[in-house]
Amino acid sequence: MNSEVVLADYELTNAQKNKELWPRFAVCLAAYNGMAFIVEQIESILQQKYVCSQVFISVDQSTDGTENRLAEWALTEPRLMVLPFGQRFGGAGPNFYRLLRDVDLTDFDYLSFADQDDIWHPEKLWRAHCLMAAQNATGYSSNFTAFWPSGKSRLVNKAWPQRTWDYLFESAGPGCTYVLHSSLAIPLQKLVRDANTNLLRVDYHDWLTYAFARSHNFPWVIDSWSSMKYRQHAHNQIGVNAGWRSFWLRVRKILNGYGFEQSLLISDLIHDSSLPVVQRGLHSGRLGYLWLAMRAYQCRRKRIDQLWFFISCVLLAIVKPAVRGGA
Repeated sequence: MNSEVVLADYELTNAQKNKELWPRFAVCLAAYNGMAFIVEQIESILQQKYVCSQVFISVDQSTDGTENRLAEWALTEPRLMVLPFGQRFGGAGPNFYRLLRDVDLTDFDYLSFADQDDIWHPEKLWRAHCLMAAQNATGYSSNFTAFWPSGKSRLVNKAWPQRTWDYLFESAGPGCTYVLHSSLAIPLQKLVRDANTNLLRVDYHDWLTYAFARSHNFPWVIDSWSSMKYRQHAHNQIGVNAGWRSFWLRVRKILNGYGFEQSLLISDLIHDSSLPVVQRGLHSGRLGYLWLAMRAYQCRRKRIDQLWFFISCVLLAIVKPAVRGGA
């Protein structure tokens, strides 16, 4: 479907002119020592067009004054809600899980995740709303534009066709591009609230979110439009997969079994452990890795990633690390 035509159809309505019809977004932002970029990011969220948004912020215990700056700002900006300070999360994943547990989503149409150091396109949320409505989707993610302090920028394409089991081996893109309809967000919130301690062993909230949606048949759309500028700097926890250092870090995680450990943890949390890809693949040692290698086209979306998945599975069949995921 041509998304530009879809959006043009929506723009012919009076929705933008009537604030009572604007969709309501709960934007959940995880922060940690964010003073360098967080003001610019929040301003780009507050400047979103044709939507009503409330920004909920959870700050991992910081040392650069992030808590005080946000607390002062929230006194004069009613669209900012800063959750109580003092907790130490140690990573973005647990911080986002805290947001999912504690934010009341009852009065919102959508949930959106946000990092502390990006810059959103002014129509990021509105476009997601329009495209999701047009395609009857409950989950949304998009392409993005990575940019560096040097001025370099690059469009990163995540809009590859979804595969049968891709959700167990990769996310739909960075969580900061995600938008979830309330019909998906509220069941996801229940999963997080009811989860056992294995939840905190899953490092990627965006991967878990996508896996939950796909495994429970919530339709997901990946937009080919770049919805935001994704800042790259020395303190990115994940960052875009660019350069040999980033590539090598990911290879090491594959070869030590880390990626498949995460897959097993996620499959257990979303109650997909009985799938053939888990039982015949992830749980079956050397033969299981070879079984997965022959089905690489069902496990990753992008062709080059399918090739690397195949190679990784063959290598794992040789080194056979102990996979420690699951309950």
